[in-house]
Amino acid sequence: MADSQAVKNTCNASVESKGFCFYKATNGIKHHLAVDTLGFPFFTLCTPANVSDDMGLLMMLTLNIEYFKAKPVNIPKITFLLDNGYHLDTLTQRLEAIYPAIMRKIRFELSPKPSKAEKAAPGKTGFVPVATRWIIERSNAWMERCKSLTKNFERTLVNAKAQMDLCFVRLML
Repeated sequence: MADSQAVKNTCNASVESKGFCFYKATNGIKHHLAVDTLGFPFFTLCTPANVSDDMGLLMMLTLNIEYFKAKPVNIPKITFLLDNGYHLDTLTQRLEAIYPAIMRKIRFELSPKPSKAEKAAPGKTGFVPVATRWIIERSNAWMERCKSLTKNFERTLVNAKAQMDLCFVRLML
């Protein structure tokens, strides 16, 4: 599963790491995260907030392309479950331009949207999580338990990624 989360900047953050995410109205950075079925990180990346979810996922997969090149073709494909903010055709075309055999090793799948009946169920108000997406949302909540990740205090994106990785190392230990 893959998702991104916008994080607001503080006054300490550098100009290079700042970006404005127009649909979340956030001036800061984005944490891009791909997790396994238990919610533990598979790949992580930090970008300015103006980088779209599609481009962030492409960057994250491109930086880790050696992992996919080393993966044998005869084992099952890795399925990336994405929310409806991603464009599968664009992702597939751009990844095949980088590494033509990648779509024999991975596949993308959009998660289902909650039905109106699920949203209108008694006792439910506000955000209604999709059962299949709950794992990535839980991982984002684990990141928010680390106080240093609730806002961007770091001057560089590399330091912000290191903070994110340290948070998950602590969790896995």
